[in-house]
Amino acid sequence: MTDGPRAFFCIDRGTATTAASIVGRVAGRWRLLGSAALPSSVSSDAVLGLLIGRLQAADPELARELGVPAAHADGDPAGGIADVHWPRVEARTEPAGTLVVIAATERRRVVLQAAAAGSGWQIESVSLERMDALDVLSMILARRVGAVLLGAGAQASRDERDGLAVLGPLVAAIAARRPDMAIVLTGAAAQFQPAADAGRPSGSPVTVLRDDGETSAGREALRRALDDLRGVPDDSRRGIVRATATLANILDRTIETVEVGASGGMRAAASRRLGPDAAPSRGAIVISGGLAREEPDDELLDGIIGWSSVPIDRPRLRDRLRELWLAPWAEAHGEGALLRLTAARAALQRLVEATPEFDELASPDILVVAGGVWALAPAPAVAVAVLDVVRRPGVSQLVFDHARVLGPIGTITDEAERSALLSDLVDDVLLPLGTAVIPQGLRAGRFVGRAIMHRSGGPPVEQELVAGGLVTLGLPPGETGTAELDLRDGVVLGGRGRRFAMEVAGGMAGVIVDLRDVPLRLPDRLERRRELLSGWQQPFWSPLES
Repeated sequence: MTDGPRAFFCIDRGTATTAASIVGRVAGRWRLLGSAALPSSVSSDAVLGLLIGRLQAADPELARELGVPAAHADGDPAGGIADVHWPRVEARTEPAGTLVVIAATERRRVVLQAAAAGSGWQIESVSLERMDALDVLSMILARRVGAVLLGAGAQASRDERDGLAVLGPLVAAIAARRPDMAIVLTGAAAQFQPAADAGRPSGSPVTVLRDDGETSAGREALRRALDDLRGVPDDSRRGIVRATATLANILDRTIETVEVGASGGMRAAASRRLGPDAAPSRGAIVISGGLAREEPDDELLDGIIGWSSVPIDRPRLRDRLRELWLAPWAEAHGEGALLRLTAARAALQRLVEATPEFDELASPDILVVAGGVWALAPAPAVAVAVLDVVRRPGVSQLVFDHARVLGPIGTITDEAERSALLSDLVDDVLLPLGTAVIPQGLRAGRFVGRAIMHRSGGPPVEQELVAGGLVTLGLPPGETGTAELDLRDGVVLGGRGRRFAMEVAGGMAGVIVDLRDVPLRLPDRLERRRELLSGWQQPFWSPLES
């Protein structure tokens, strides 16, 4: 891209939405020239044709310089695209395959399922303590199953030994009957590799991991091995994981990305300390972190009800979620928009709960929010929804991948090329939501001090701080300032202290001083919970409450 055409298309084909962008070279650097998102039933060419027409209408001279034929200046939305020969950088999200996790004991099943949760598979799990071998074999041989993980401890426990005697013949039977199925063996189950290889000499190779998934390194190795088995090089979420590492390198900052889509979610973290060619320190693709499911279960309903700022009838909510799964773009305003925001917050909570290894990380310098589910909500409301769930004490700038280009650019395999593109595009594609300041250790309901915002070209603005709420300090996008906190008692904010001064960046929500609990603790009574959520949310999206 750096030495070739003057422009190219970025396309992210999701399960619910196709997002497309035009990236062109203007005045010696790459710029985002336009973006659009339409339901996935609309063809990519139709979306690109729409963008070409918009570019020609907005700046016909630039369009001509970039190689758009003038004959299509009146442009049919899908017509003139055939004559625009720009490269396409494309990512896609495929429906998740099913992975069956088999363990000798319930304890090992829980360990392996947790380790596999971030690998991008739809996971079903069972132990030989709860199901006999014949039923397990029938479960695995179902047509929907694409891979099986069989595991035990690195040193098999006494409880696992009887189960291992059953696992050996089971592995051989799977290998013989499903030669196309990917098989992963961990810990002491690795001893069955010869039996699996003998059962299908020309079938899919068997993946063997000596680690049993108990340690952080073992869980990460298992997750990556399972992710690789999905074999989708242009996977959008894998692209975002890679782009997160590139952003950390070019910005010299710690970066965390959270993405929620219709059919899954993703979380990644990276630091410049890893070096230019290193993988992110963390990366997880979680199918349960999606917005909705074909058939909503009680767990999904409970999560959404728990985050709702208005009363929700349970049977009606189940029907609405079924409708949302079938028609993600329907009723995108009013109550429909509120439902999406609530469901997105609940999905983000599932994503966070499925990735506990991120809890040990410090608050990132930059938190990137991605995914089509946020596109219909006002930017300040998105910022607050994310802060409700992703909570660590510290100071983080929040930005939004509004054009959904991180996935496609992340599929570019050359690190230097990715870096060159993102270095130019970072200010265009990452919409500043604001800066979050989250101290830990406050007592709710008490006056705790004052915040003062210093910005160039204006007098300081002072705000009183009361624990348990949110305070905004006005600072528009593109501006920077200094926020000072003068607190009565010591809190944790990077370090421990009572007085802090920090450089902050503006955004659509300004600077948000979040004085709520870390982690957030909500009342058990739904009425009180809804009252709190509404009070926090209303200033950032008041039309939702009208």
